[in-house]
Amino acid sequence: MTYTFVGLLTGLLLALAGIIGGFSGFVLALFLGAVGLALGAHFDGRLDLTSLLRSRGRG
Repeated sequence: MTYTFVGLLTGLLLALAGIIGGFSGFVLALFLGAVGLALGAHFDGRLDLTSLLRSRGRG
């Protein structure tokens, strides 16, 4: 199992915990699933998120 897969499952499970139904629950599930997928892909080395976290005011 890769970090990407684990991140996706974690995001979807967190979304299920917060869902109360309707369209807003669906959007929440998509958002948290995407966040989990991005974090998992970062830990797998498939996606570099460090550029987003770096301060642009330096240097």
